[in-house]
Amino acid sequence: MPHQGEILQEAIKNSGISITRIVEELGITRPTIYRKFKDDNLDYAFVKRVGEIIGHDFSNDFTSLQQGVLPFVATTVTVTPAAVVTGRVNALQQPDNDPVKQLMALQTKYIALLEAYNELLMKVYGPK
Repeated sequence: MPHQGEILQEAIKNSGISITRIVEELGITRPTIYRKFKDDNLDYAFVKRVGEIIGHDFSNDFTSLQQGVLPFVATTVTVTPAAVVTGRVNALQQPDNDPVKQLMALQTKYIALLEAYNELLMKVYGPK
């Protein structure tokens, strides 16, 4: 049974879109995407971005077990009116006591932070 990286690689190959175009739109290097092809588990945001680029919905490609490792359901954040004004999410939100959910939430935040940092680097330094 193919793992997530192999499924991603096959979908890209079937799309007919070049790896060069995909890595340019993602703002990553070719070696990075080739490492992703070897990964058993990929992060949701990365798979979603690739899917948007190649016009492919990956939600049907991964088994429910694989989706359990990497949920294909976007995490929602409740924004209170105070958060809209201040730009911050209310820190008094009910914490989730499930350590797996906490880890997944941290992973999602970390990935979002890395993507924002990568976008900033691309704006400042531009493609080489």
